[in-house]
Amino acid sequence: MGGLNPGMRPLAIDGQGWVEGVRHVASPNCDARPPGAAVELIVVHSISLPAGQFGGADVERLFTNRLDTGQPGYASLAGLRVSAHLFIRRDGEIVQFVPFSARAWHAGVSYWQGRERVNDFSVGIELEGTDHGPFEETQYRALMDVTRALAAAYPAVDSTRLCGHSDIAPGRKTDPGPFFDWARYRAAVAAIRSPE
Repeated sequence: MGGLNPGMRPLAIDGQGWVEGVRHVASPNCDARPPGAAVELIVVHSISLPAGQFGGADVERLFTNRLDTGQPGYASLAGLRVSAHLFIRRDGEIVQFVPFSARAWHAGVSYWQGRERVNDFSVGIELEGTDHGPFEETQYRALMDVTRALAAAYPAVDSTRLCGHSDIAPGRKTDPGPFFDWARYRAAVAAIRSPE
């Protein structure tokens, strides 16, 4: 996971907080960060719609308020207004919904190291997946590429400032689940900050 994809340029974040060269689909489910709030934390989530099915457009529809909640199994999502900064599909495609300069609505009621309102100071990254199975190698590579760009843009991001949704909303959320390889991810992020 440490290296970039062969032949790929490193990802970069523009002055507005958008990752260059990835697909952008603007979500209305965001607002301004509070004055003085900076990106200090990466929160990893997992999502699939329908549950356990991959490759469809329903996650994108959910984050843009276009999901048909009349479908079977979606009634609990009616009226829900959520987003993430990024969604990483099973094939490694990165879709950005909210610029990092804005607050995405991904964490809900949440706490981290004694602080509430984790959305204020975090980036939310959704991996297409479930709590019940492993993530793809392509997803880990894309996650690391994005994390490298975030670490370059936001000095507070390091291997101690990575968590799962389950860590900031214990008892309420379980994602990204036991199959996410935290040791691998933390080691790769630590290597970014290590001297050459």
